[in-house]
Amino acid sequence: MANAIERFKAAARAAGLTVEVRRFPQGTKTAADAARAVGCEVAQIVKTLVFMADGEPVVALTSGANRVDPGRLAAVLGAREVRRATPEEARAATGFAIGGTPPIGYPRPVRMLIDEDLLGLPEVWAAAGTPDAVFPTTPAELLRVTGATPASFAEREPRGEGNRPGRPAGPGAGC
Repeated sequence: MANAIERFKAAARAAGLTVEVRRFPQGTKTAADAARAVGCEVAQIVKTLVFMADGEPVVALTSGANRVDPGRLAAVLGAREVRRATPEEARAATGFAIGGTPPIGYPRPVRMLIDEDLLGLPEVWAAAGTPDAVFPTTPAELLRVTGATPASFAEREPRGEGNRPGRPAGPGAGC
């Protein structure tokens, strides 16, 4: 696992990004876990999610407070079919395991989108290669180093509906 963090750090250096990787033994695999460990809002956690759009991998950098709506993602991408990548497909596309996938350092270029909800935040935290490692950055730096396209692809609840059954209320909702 340390090798994954070193690969991430090398990619960060190559991109001109100075990173301070912080490790949390209790893990940061979910957005709620990461927010608790770091001491920030769930919305500030960057979930690096891999999808398959018409058979091609796409990375969606998503606010920890949001869930990706595959239909909206398909519309943004102009794709007929979008689905979550399998763990094997995600690793093949990024070189990292699910739960610790950083936003950079992939073996080849992958189309990338960034959740517009992340862009108004002063600081965000993203995975640094393993489920227990994260790093802080700004949305502007994240845009610069990833080349991601800002887009709106999160689920949106109709006004007045409140939380849907089965979804918890509070800071962890939507993880």
